[in-house]
Amino acid sequence: MNVLGIIPARYASTRLEGKPLVDLGGRTMIQRVYEQAEKALEHVIVATDDERIEKVVKGFGGKVVMTSNDHTTGTNRCLEAFNKYAENSDVLFDVILNIQGDEPLLVPDQITSLVNCFDSSDVQMATLVIPTTKNEDLTTGVFVVFDKNYNAMYFSRSVIPNHRDTAKEHWSKDHIFYKHVGMYGFRPKALEEFAHLEETKLENYEKLEQLRWLEQGNKIKIAITEHQSVPIDTAQDLEKVRKIIGGDLL
Repeated sequence: MNVLGIIPARYASTRLEGKPLVDLGGRTMIQRVYEQAEKALEHVIVATDDERIEKVVKGFGGKVVMTSNDHTTGTNRCLEAFNKYAENSDVLFDVILNIQGDEPLLVPDQITSLVNCFDSSDVQMATLVIPTTKNEDLTTGVFVVFDKNYNAMYFSRSVIPNHRDTAKEHWSKDHIFYKHVGMYGFRPKALEEFAHLEETKLENYEKLEQLRWLEQGNKIKIAITEHQSVPIDTAQDLEKVRKIIGGDLL
């Protein structure tokens, strides 16, 4: 199976501008994510619209594709990058991964778990989730419920399911909740289709683009990881990850 890992990276961010280039123990965040992805994949590229990011990626020996600055989602940026990269590649890719550029604690096993979903030819799209057993982890994030076949039923910024008959402080004792890790896998045709679907009501309510795919009656296969994910969205997240890294552990 030929897999292409694409890391969308934007310089602009309302909460932490330039975050792909922040320093984490002597390496930029984008370099850390790229090098972790390379441990699991033969083909990895960064998709960006910013020359500063392009320069840094080339500086550490990475591959980068420049894309339009008009994209509103990472998925659409991934599609443009895939099409440009595939034009100049002899490889026919079976699966494309959208790897979040703000996840410097990425573990190669997470990528492998996601790729394994595509061992079944029926799977067109897949994503990653992590079990949550602590009440303090139920305050923020995106939650998901899935069926017995590990197909997503719904994603929400609210905690789901709602344990109606139990006090909220006891929820984590009675149920394992699952939080979404924003890494996606697509078959090439599914990525093309997804990127051209119109936005839907649920997507706009929750501000979660994966709901667009579900609302059209499509399936998203779920892969479960036990590796903790700490995305960097704010300066507080950045300091938290710096403490976890402890200088240069990854």
